[in-house]
Amino acid sequence: MLDDIEKNAIVKWEDVRASRGCAREGRAKKGPVAVIECLQEIPCNPCETGCRFGAIAVGDPMTSLPILDDEKCTGCGNCVAVCPGLAIFIEDESQEGVEALVSIPFEYLPVPERGAVVRAIDRSGRGICDARVTNVRKPKGFNKTAVVTIAVPREYVHEARGIAI
Repeated sequence: MLDDIEKNAIVKWEDVRASRGCAREGRAKKGPVAVIECLQEIPCNPCETGCRFGAIAVGDPMTSLPILDDEKCTGCGNCVAVCPGLAIFIEDESQEGVEALVSIPFEYLPVPERGAVVRAIDRSGRGICDARVTNVRKPKGFNKTAVVTIAVPREYVHEARGIAI
């Protein structure tokens, strides 16, 4: 069981939602979009330099929190793979039906294969639902971080942040 200090250290959706790294409400219904869960002012900007569409700005000083321009974001996932804090995800609620897609950074072996059924986990590492792997990308430019896309029930789109195989 998490003690009070650990519970307070886990990022909460309400805090992400209130940040400037989060897309406007309803944006993910139009297609994939980044959700930046970076809430600490640390010197870091690979998300900004890795976004070829100019959708993420950190600026000066480099300790500023990332700002997402969801109109420029295509949901390509490059920012997911380059974030050293594993704090960026892609949400996509544009498909019909009961599922939504979440793309997550994945740095373990073995990398799951498309079609695999996995357990989606929340920010605290707790299993929340079964998920289906719909895509796995491992381009060389991703520095050994795979981007794994899972289909989850829509009610878990803002909570599914990892997988257990």
